Amino acid sequence: MSRSLSNRLSAETSPYLLQHADNPVHWQPWDEQALALARDEKRPILLSIGYSACHWCHVMAHESFENAQVAAVMNRLFVNIKVDREERPDLDQIYQTAHQMLTQRGGGWPLTMFLAPDGTPFFGGTYFPREPRHGLPGFANLCERVAETFGNRRGDIDAQNAELRRVLAGTAPLLDAEEDFDSTPLAVAEDSLARTFDARYGGFGNAPKFPHAPDLAFLLRRGDAVMRQMALTTLTRMSEGGIYDQIGGGFCRYSVDERWEIPHFEKMLYDNGPLIALCADAWAQTGDPLYARVTDETAAWVMREMQSVEGGYYSSLDADSEGEEGKYYVWDRGEVEQLLTPQESALAARRWGFAGPPNFENRHWHAKVAGDLADAEIPLLALAREKLFAAREQRIHPGRDDKMLTSWNALMIEGMAHAARVFDRAEWLASARRAMDFVRQTMWQDGRLLATARNGHAHLDAYLDDHAFLLAALLELMQAEFRDDDMAFAIELADTLLARFEDPVAGGFFFTAHDHEVLIHRPKSGHDNATPAGNGVTAFALQRLGHLLGESRYLDAAEKTLRLFWPQLRRSPVGFGSLLLALEEALTPPEIIILRGPAESMRKWRRALGADPRQLVLVLPNGIAGLPATLAKPESGQVNAWVCRGVTCHAPTANLVDLIRVAAPAVGDDTSGS
Repeated sequence: MSRSLSNRLSAETSPYLLQHADNPVHWQPWDEQALALARDEKRPILLSIGYSACHWCHVMAHESFENAQVAAVMNRLFVNIKVDREERPDLDQIYQTAHQMLTQRGGGWPLTMFLAPDGTPFFGGTYFPREPRHGLPGFANLCERVAETFGNRRGDIDAQNAELRRVLAGTAPLLDAEEDFDSTPLAVAEDSLARTFDARYGGFGNAPKFPHAPDLAFLLRRGDAVMRQMALTTLTRMSEGGIYDQIGGGFCRYSVDERWEIPHFEKMLYDNGPLIALCADAWAQTGDPLYARVTDETAAWVMREMQSVEGGYYSSLDADSEGEEGKYYVWDRGEVEQLLTPQESALAARRWGFAGPPNFENRHWHAKVAGDLADAEIPLLALAREKLFAAREQRIHPGRDDKMLTSWNALMIEGMAHAARVFDRAEWLASARRAMDFVRQTMWQDGRLLATARNGHAHLDAYLDDHAFLLAALLELMQAEFRDDDMAFAIELADTLLARFEDPVAGGFFFTAHDHEVLIHRPKSGHDNATPAGNGVTAFALQRLGHLLGESRYLDAAEKTLRLFWPQLRRSPVGFGSLLLALEEALTPPEIIILRGPAESMRKWRRALGADPRQLVLVLPNGIAGLPATLAKPESGQVNAWVCRGVTCHAPTANLVDLIRVAAPAVGDDTSGS
């Protein structure tokens, strides 16, 4: 006789889980109580993984999870567990991989997996409708069939589960014979990206199109102008398209078409952090005002809509409002004409495509850059944009997932700090500082990092990505403005990575810590997904910190990580953009520039150096005590600069012209470093 259950999600902090707290489904959080129940009663588990801004997650919830008849079937047959994939990326990685193995198809969200009581999946899919359609079974009927199979074919399922666990274990990379690193994977990646590049619209491959920020960062750093142009073309087309919010700023998650015109309207923090940095770098390379505008508008959106009063950044904005995808963002022509003067309306229609046929569901317009703009028209368009934005603010807003994730906060901190350095914008740096202070005060408790927080409550042990992205963000913050406690925190994080995540035998870093909950698999991946690969960012950041401090432990761990993934990089490097950046700096260490002197005098030097992503520049005003030995340069009444690459250093100079001459060119060999 099964135990009486109820829905236990009301005590959770995840907005996604709280959305399901009133479902008639007896949802359980993923915890020992729910798992023990399944084991004790030998009941299969129905695991549903999604996230707050997921459109099809909402659809399945409305169709099935809010339906009393469907819920009754689920409650009778399964222990039903609901997971927020953003809070539990460890579970999402494992069961997305298992789904791909079981179905031979890519996964996605909602992810619907049926597990044996020990947590091993034996059947799964993504979205299922309540009633049969599009070749998919009705969900209640599917549940009945799955439960019947589980009851009648346990031997077959147990054999399949054993094989699945064996195959999952085999996905871990194996340390290959040692050989010297070379630049072959960099060249192969360039060629592969060039073959799939869409020269007309930018991006890679066909629709749907995603930003793939690590690949764009890799291309922007190339010495070859053709490679850099692929990244610039992509950023231009994205910035002019509907994936970018032309009225309110910020990028949506992906485009459903090849032209970047119609997005899936959810806005994710993790996309916008790297894209702010990339647009800033694109402006630094080209001076194109488009990139400056997009960086400015996106940073304004982040501070306006995505930053809490406590300082941390929220996670995402929903694609839907009032139950309709994109309703908040699209326009009717009559509404635009009513809001604007005839002159403004004509300009807006030409500029944003309102004069053409409707481009969203054949009845609405979604703004894109459709026509050229003369310099004299810029003020008038800005006025039209202000009016449309003010009118849009009166609409019902999309839902906001207001939990704060350490890893995603780190990506935005890094992006805002880098853009602040490129454009010398103090308010952007202040925003990044507030977020970092929030993470330190809320997420760092008793020497351990936590993964998520909401309403002042932080919980869940942090993952590899949380530590790695935060270390990279600290390195960027220290270049924008050095604080000695940032360096101390960076060292703590680096040491934690080595102590709690590193595989000291094979090399590389596990996604979960050594003392994490035991799951059916422990991932160790170097492949970029929607966010950069934790192993790639860890190797990159440890190398940089190792060079800064002369710390061989960090450099050795980064080298072992690259060596572990070297066979994959050599065989097929596309998709490993983060590790490629680490490999590039392993082959050619970053140029480290240390400035020391009076704080005010160094502002001119900092501006002259710019913010080349291939350099590591620390500005250390006189009076900072307790610096690591490698940074404790002598103080002087004038600015002095030390330039090193790897183990080779130039003589210190007090001449800015000499510094610019010896510093590496900003991008490639065909541009000036000044």
